[in-house]
Amino acid sequence: MEELDPEEQFLRDARNGNLHGIQRLLMSKIKEEAKFDINCKGKSKSNFGWTPLHLACYFGHRDVVEELLKAGADANLTNNVGDTPLHKAAFTGRKEVVMLLLQYDACPSVINGTAQIPKDVTRNEEVRSMLEAAERTEERKLEEQLLEAAREGATTTLLKLLNRENPPNINCTDLLGNTPLHCAAYRGQKLCAVKLLQRGASSNIKNKNGNAKTQGQCLQFCPLYLFQSTRFFGWHFYWVVLQDGVLSWYSKQSYAASNTQRQGCKPLTQAQCSTKEKCYFTVRCFDDSVHHFKVSPKSDPEKWLDAIEEHSAFSTHYCSQELASEEDEDELMSPGELNDSLQVRKEQFISHYHLFRYPCLLLGSLPAAMLQKLTEVSEASRETCSALRECLDLFSKRQGVCSLKLEQEVEKNKILSEALQTLATEHHELEQSVVRGSSPRSAVVSEDDFYDAVSDSDSERSYSGLEVSCSLEDGEESRSELYCSVRSSFGGRIPQDLTSCCFWSFPRTSLPAPMFSRNDFSIWSILRKSIGMLSESSSAVLFLTITDRFKLCCLCFCVAAFAVSAVASQWERTGKPFNPLLGETYELVREDLGFRLISEQVSHHPPVSAFHTEGLQKDFVFHGSIYPKLKFWGKSVEAEPKGTMTLELPKYNEAYTWTNPTCCVHNIIVGQLWIEQYGNVEVINHRTGERCCLNFKPCGLFGKELHKVEGYILDKSKKKVCVLYGKWTECMYTVDPATFEAHKKNDKRAAEEKKTSKQGSSAEAEETPQSGGDTLEVIPGSQLLWKITPRPANSAQMYNFTTFAMQLNELDEEMEAVIPKTDCRLRPDIRAMENGDIDLASQEKKRLEEKQRAARKNRSKSDEDWKTSRWFHQGPNPHNSAPDWLFSTGYWDRDYSEVPDIY
Repeated sequence: MEELDPEEQFLRDARNGNLHGIQRLLMSKIKEEAKFDINCKGKSKSNFGWTPLHLACYFGHRDVVEELLKAGADANLTNNVGDTPLHKAAFTGRKEVVMLLLQYDACPSVINGTAQIPKDVTRNEEVRSMLEAAERTEERKLEEQLLEAAREGATTTLLKLLNRENPPNINCTDLLGNTPLHCAAYRGQKLCAVKLLQRGASSNIKNKNGNAKTQGQCLQFCPLYLFQSTRFFGWHFYWVVLQDGVLSWYSKQSYAASNTQRQGCKPLTQAQCSTKEKCYFTVRCFDDSVHHFKVSPKSDPEKWLDAIEEHSAFSTHYCSQELASEEDEDELMSPGELNDSLQVRKEQFISHYHLFRYPCLLLGSLPAAMLQKLTEVSEASRETCSALRECLDLFSKRQGVCSLKLEQEVEKNKILSEALQTLATEHHELEQSVVRGSSPRSAVVSEDDFYDAVSDSDSERSYSGLEVSCSLEDGEESRSELYCSVRSSFGGRIPQDLTSCCFWSFPRTSLPAPMFSRNDFSIWSILRKSIGMLSESSSAVLFLTITDRFKLCCLCFCVAAFAVSAVASQWERTGKPFNPLLGETYELVREDLGFRLISEQVSHHPPVSAFHTEGLQKDFVFHGSIYPKLKFWGKSVEAEPKGTMTLELPKYNEAYTWTNPTCCVHNIIVGQLWIEQYGNVEVINHRTGERCCLNFKPCGLFGKELHKVEGYILDKSKKKVCVLYGKWTECMYTVDPATFEAHKKNDKRAAEEKKTSKQGSSAEAEETPQSGGDTLEVIPGSQLLWKITPRPANSAQMYNFTTFAMQLNELDEEMEAVIPKTDCRLRPDIRAMENGDIDLASQEKKRLEEKQRAARKNRSKSDEDWKTSRWFHQGPNPHNSAPDWLFSTGYWDRDYSEVPDIY
């Protein structure tokens, strides 16, 4: 009989349960008389890919299994189909062998080639129970290792455990209910805490003492009073707080505790911190803004540097793009290539099957003659197996990438849902609060203190200036070249019952009298005599027809351009609109432009105006409410709008919401009046999740960035789709993000070269910037979204109105018979001002305000309930649930019998 080599003999003895033969071969291996691998795999047909331990476990030779395990056989080694010895023992129901394997650390959670773990292949309930208990024991063992690594700060061990194919539960707890995040935080292991948070550890789980560790507590740094350098007033004393990757400063410690009156803050994403002297350190943020701080001589600035670097690394991790994972994904096959590969493998498998089937039919009668044929069939089967394994690898890689991307998105959403969204919406506004907060702040103007002046500033643009105007212009001058054929989109006639009060055939092109000379009035007389007007709420409606000219994919561009163009009429409009009286209304029906509008003063304290506009063809609905919060800063007046603008497009089943930017009128005491718009405007598409984040840039020294607007359109995953830029007084363009970023880098270099030449200029140059400010440079490859239409030649003599604005207060006999008696066209003070009779306008204004005060006193004495609004009711916005005023319908029924007499 031919003598077998040691490995084949070893495999045969393990299969047959020959304990004596196994021991003899193991002894010869120790004495180096024979050389073989104890984990060798069979090469013959009967044991191909199986180790001796696989064979002994499958056939139930417990003594042989024990001898092999004592000799160092690998209990978790897989055969050619992914089965471990534990799979084989469980499959054949060998309870004693299963118990023995588990004692030698056999893993009960290994997945074989058919995606099964050992407990899935057995039919024996006792074996299944044993394996389930072993799984729980192994899971708890890994969890204990994870908790210990978090306590001791063993970052390498922690990452190794989390990177396992079957990682332990990252939110597991010990006997005290502490998670790994608790353990890392209690021991001060900040790096481990950051890694756990990055992998999705929950910061909201409480231990048995009721304590939870948030992201900020894990990176907690004791706040201190520091000196911060300001642009104009030197060093200021602030309470500085470092939390959640954000550096914030407050004027008092108590404000920080209540998170109110924050003087400024900066996200530390990609921030760089350096120190030049012992008590000074500097923070350079990702937007190149530089902040200088000075610590007490008793404090160590190095501690601040270390803390800022930790928070910067933590914040940067979540704000950076996952470029590496995208590159790995690019290396894989596309779905089309994968489909082609699978199709080829399928055809090969079918051909191999037919090749195998025919010889098998002849095998019974011609075994000798078919020997060569069987060899070919064996090779074909091996190729088939290889092809299927290749397909499985392709699917596994693709699934791995998808799982990784999903895990990363879930992780980001879990950790950054609050902090990142807050920073994204408030970043630029808080950036400017440093400069505004450093100047002496006057008290906010109270509506009660200035009842005759600005308390009734309820109109939608009542913050646009501080001089007398008789009508608020529409944003017609800001209609784009793209809008010039608006009328063509409304070719059909609108039914008369929809219009009710049609626009006159030949509208006027000027006011009855030019405006009076503003040089005859001081700021106090302006504040005393100014009045407002509701007709301004029609100022933006003309732009709504833009949506009819674009495809659905461009709607977000159009709505963003609409939001910008709606404030373009503010430029050079330093006159303050009339203050509407409580219950005052204004309607406008434009059949030629295809819309009708109704607005009403719905509240007096606080002053709130509501409006509702709808297309006559039911193609859009535009509504909102405005509550301008006024602040007097000494040389300027700032108005921050608090209402929400909502645009609904039923044709596309889309709805957009946003708030208007802050408006500021400068030089109200002395100098030339000029208007500035600044702040963030976030246009949200509530169907697709798209957002357009627009930044109305404030004017810097020497008129830099005056009137400029920049922003990004972000998709649901917060990826930048395109860039919008321009000036709210001129035009808006769109371009791809890569081109825009490259252009900004070039501009930055040029600006640094010019910086030294401007150092000798006066800081007061910003008091009255040039009318044009910086010239807008059009980036190559940009697409024009909107361009302003020049105002008429007589605009300067007509309060800088557009033609459309001059038409708003026009009144004829036919219209007077239809509109309610609360319509602002019937206000005597407005009519007198429009006709150039200033004295009569002032007298009528005073009379109307006295009448309004008297009516309010009478209601308070008689406990009469004032119906707040006839045509609007207060309720949540249907899209973002914010407090809003919604149209109650009924106005267009023309039943005005119950409207009050306010004039």
